[in-house]
Amino acid sequence: MTQTTPAPKLNEPKFGFNDYAERLNGRAAMIGFVITLGIEYATGQGLLSWLGLF
Repeated sequence: MTQTTPAPKLNEPKFGFNDYAERLNGRAAMIGFVITLGIEYATGQGLLSWLGLF
């Protein structure tokens, strides 16, 4: 009888297009969107006018 060995667990890279990076990017985008909504609600202006760009 031949005994098989389990595949080694490889660490996923933290850079490039992988699930970890995409998940982190999505979370950062959601936080930025909520902060932008908070700024617009608190100041009564859009983000660009609040920054003085428009």
